[in-house]
Amino acid sequence: MIGQFSEDTVRVFAAELGCALGFLHDFGIIHRDLKMENILLTDNGHIRLADFGLSRRLEGGGRAFTICGTIQYMAPEVLSGGPYNHAADWWSLGILLFSLVTGKFPMPPEPDHYSMLRKVRWFPYEMPLSLSSPMALLLTELLCKTPCRRLRTLDRFKRQTFFRGTSFDLALLQRQPVEVILELRERPDRPAKARRGLTLSLQPLKGFDYDSFLSPPATPDTHLDADTQTHSAVPLPGPASPLQCAQEKVPRREVFV
Repeated sequence: MIGQFSEDTVRVFAAELGCALGFLHDFGIIHRDLKMENILLTDNGHIRLADFGLSRRLEGGGRAFTICGTIQYMAPEVLSGGPYNHAADWWSLGILLFSLVTGKFPMPPEPDHYSMLRKVRWFPYEMPLSLSSPMALLLTELLCKTPCRRLRTLDRFKRQTFFRGTSFDLALLQRQPVEVILELRERPDRPAKARRGLTLSLQPLKGFDYDSFLSPPATPDTHLDADTQTHSAVPLPGPASPLQCAQEKVPRREVFV
């Protein structure tokens, strides 16, 4: 399935994203737009959180009221116009992890936040039976519709059964590359996929060498040894189209929160 990762791979992504949110929240910063498009990967497949254009700082006990973010990732309290706080970021993380492990969103988007709010409030989130119990429990706690009951701290996040045996020391966590990302980088169709979105806009430039532009040859000034090589970031593969996934028949476990 397009965009679907194994639970072992999602465990690494989840731990790194949880650490990123915990770091931001310790400084009072709420991201407010955690989504696939704002997640970057290093060449070794590890997470980098990007795009703080909608972020803001909330003082202790502070609340926000602006309806902002990406509609499929927005927590119910954000869709309703607040008040909301840092707990909204943990909801978005739940949506993102659900998408990574299943290859689709829990529900398709609506054209406006009013319609989306109605759907989110009454939608009984369903966990596919293929998910392990620890994974399903983690998603259930992140996607709790009541903010005060939601999993909303890094400490509680670390204690989840899903992370048993996982180190949250980033130096240790990022020591080993994420093999599936390395394998994706070696796919023969990767250069063609990387050109999507560029080809049309650059088409008027006749004779333009797309391959050289996207994969420039190493020079003495840019070539580095393997131990010191810097890593560029690439977009995290997103979930499959919700319309395509909706047609698939998968056994499901209903979860009401």
